[in-house]
Amino acid sequence: MAKQTDITLRNQVVYSIYVRNHSEEGTFRAVEKDLERIKGLGVDIIWLLPVHPVGREARKGGLGSPYANQDYREINPELGSLEEFRALTGAIHRHGMKCMIDVVYNHTSPDSWLVRHHPEFFYRTPEGKLGNRVGDWGDIVDLDYGNQELWAYQLKSLVMWAELVDGFRCDVAPLLPLEFWLRAREAVAAVNPGCLWLAESIEPEFTLHLRQRGMVSLSDSEILQAFDACYDYDTYPYFTGVLNGSIPLSSYVEKINAQEYIYPANYVKLRFLENHDRPRAKALFPDENELINWTAFMYFQKGMPLIYGGQETENEICPDLFDKNPVNWHTGKDLSWLFQALYPIKKSPVMTHGICRLTAHDEDGIVTGIHSWGGQKLAGVFSLRGKPAEAELELPDGDYVNLIDGSPVSVAGGKLHCSGKPVIVEA
Repeated sequence: MAKQTDITLRNQVVYSIYVRNHSEEGTFRAVEKDLERIKGLGVDIIWLLPVHPVGREARKGGLGSPYANQDYREINPELGSLEEFRALTGAIHRHGMKCMIDVVYNHTSPDSWLVRHHPEFFYRTPEGKLGNRVGDWGDIVDLDYGNQELWAYQLKSLVMWAELVDGFRCDVAPLLPLEFWLRAREAVAAVNPGCLWLAESIEPEFTLHLRQRGMVSLSDSEILQAFDACYDYDTYPYFTGVLNGSIPLSSYVEKINAQEYIYPANYVKLRFLENHDRPRAKALFPDENELINWTAFMYFQKGMPLIYGGQETENEICPDLFDKNPVNWHTGKDLSWLFQALYPIKKSPVMTHGICRLTAHDEDGIVTGIHSWGGQKLAGVFSLRGKPAEAELELPDGDYVNLIDGSPVSVAGGKLHCSGKPVIVEA
């Protein structure tokens, strides 16, 4: 883990915005108008998907992916001007939040500024052509970090943006050399010592696949030497295994528990049910009660919860990366109350400093958990199938208050009756 990492990041909530599809206008100005509502959900950090110009050559869809970057040092004019971007970051700060932008340093579009001016910065296929090492990414060409001049260019770009924003979410960060990221963190710290570094780490099978091909593919333990937080993709295959019935809930929960001893004491994980690359939570959990329980369980885990714009109105379809496909803000559904209720719980010092131990009950789909720190405890019961059940909980018998909705709950004989709604109590 980066030695400078502040573990209070475990109490921070991230809200991800795909500017093009966050509104009908698809602009920075439209996002700015929505900041008060977003802040009201209980949000500390705004993460903007890539804000740079999108390439035209080999473009997928009508508008192209924002991850096919055409120029690292410019703003996509379709979203607004640099001045409007500055205005947005200023407004984010005035609302008491931080702004994090997406950094896509593994590749560029085939018609990028760097391709035109520095073709020597790029990977070449055995035939000597520009290309990429991951076959289904046909709208991009890979950079070659064997070239130290490329490092200098990319570091300068990061330093430039670090004077405007508070952090970077780094796309497929494990595909770049660890030494590059260590040097990047050092360079940025000179102008922004509090910069937040979030790595999109990758799933275990993808790591092994890339290593088999002789490519750089950093593990979470490696990437966390340079980054403050990384994705929860090390447990994601077990999460999907629970959903498709291929593995028991207890196997998934034990993988989460293992993070407490396989990572450094100050580890921070990004916790999510959905993101721009994965299905919407509502699509995974059509049942409202299941969705509420899984959302509360996501917040209860040690780490930074992620809300992807539209999750609060239970959107079922992820915005298209390649075309205009705005979030539906008028679904008739609204989970804002839940995010608002979970936010002050997430601020508990027990969640910052404590050890979290989870227990799964495979028969009834219940997960119980306790954060312990000194003499303080924060306990949770989550009925992931949304059904009433009796849950064993290591708490003294007595009456408690559910911090989520203020309702009374009781423990008798070491068991808490769960009505099917999530429960979090102090003990």
